[in-house]
Amino acid sequence: MLTNKKLGFIGGGNMTEALVKGLITSSFIEAKSVFVSDPIQERLDFLHKEYKVKATTDNREVVQKCDILILAIKPQVVGKALESFKDLADSSKLVISVAAGVSINIIEDILDADGKKKVSVVRAMPNTPSLVQEGVTAICSSDHATKTDVKIAHRVFEAVGQTVDVEEVHIDAVTGLSGSGPAYIFMIIEALSDAGVKVGLSREVSNALTIQTVLGSAKLARESGKHPGELKDMVTSPGGTTISGLHTLEEGGLRTTLMNAVEIATQRSVALGKNSAKNHKSSK
Repeated sequence: MLTNKKLGFIGGGNMTEALVKGLITSSFIEAKSVFVSDPIQERLDFLHKEYKVKATTDNREVVQKCDILILAIKPQVVGKALESFKDLADSSKLVISVAAGVSINIIEDILDADGKKKVSVVRAMPNTPSLVQEGVTAICSSDHATKTDVKIAHRVFEAVGQTVDVEEVHIDAVTGLSGSGPAYIFMIIEALSDAGVKVGLSREVSNALTIQTVLGSAKLARESGKHPGELKDMVTSPGGTTISGLHTLEEGGLRTTLMNAVEIATQRSVALGKNSAKNHKSSK
């Protein structure tokens, strides 16, 4: 699907590197068809040396040469970047944004203010496990994006994990769950490892047991097709150790705390999106 396409990244940070690595190692696209722009020459030199992609400090060069553009930059600089090449964007370009809190409407408003160019825009929300090709990315699209455009976006992010389709109205919920979720899991891993040390295990052994337990449990949940509650019951014997531990987790409000964390993170994402929209309007 990416055959004969040129893929350009505006921004050369961690997510760009993860996608470049995934795409090239999976043979989804050849390195010679990938372009990256970034203001930091040292970063460009690294990406070129490591992955053999074409690197430049000029955003306009990337836009001119590429069919698919991925905005992998901080939300606060999206407007400035788009303004720098909006005259080059037209219906022949597919624009994919991973900038948190920047709506499709904002991107369209800058690139296609009069609505005549009909620029295709797709918004994606990947998460940090994409850095090891185990991420999950939620994808939504503009009215001008075709089914092929959306398929291309899925293909790009499948290089670093799994993908799902959502309506843009649910992107903030995605941010609260899978976007922020790795931090929740890391805290759980840290707590379990500390618990192992408390009951007498060495830190090295406790870390190894904890990380593999979380990894294996997630893989079992994904591959078994069973409900998490059913898998939990498989481990839980009457009057045994697991049910005693689960009782303590329930007393501590683990379920409620995690649900509240996702909800409050979602609300914060909504607030940041509104602030981004407000700043965009005030800059016009």
